[in-house]
Amino acid sequence: MTTPTDHPAILIPPELLAPVQRPSRKRQAVAFLIAAISDFLSFWFVLALPIQWMIDLGTALLLFLILGRRWAILPGLIAEAIPGMGVFPVWVLVVLSIILYDDIKVRKH
Repeated sequence: MTTPTDHPAILIPPELLAPVQRPSRKRQAVAFLIAAISDFLSFWFVLALPIQWMIDLGTALLLFLILGRRWAILPGLIAEAIPGMGVFPVWVLVVLSIILYDDIKVRKH
């Protein structure tokens, strides 16, 4: 017969369980500006793939630092890795979707 204490306990730090905080309007504006600059540069460096990859990796890192852990950043990075996608404002759409999703979540609660 086993008791509940016979099984090992898995402890998860509370910061991993806590939801990501909604970024301030200032952080949202900075993220939107970074996304717009990145998309503008990606449009001009669409044929220079190594430069475009560095711009996209830097953008993803900056957005991760500014907006927090957001899954929407990863598909944006994947979309930007596809050749020819630099002509679309993918990063602006990613930031816009994060901002809109946060607004929907706040209104829902």
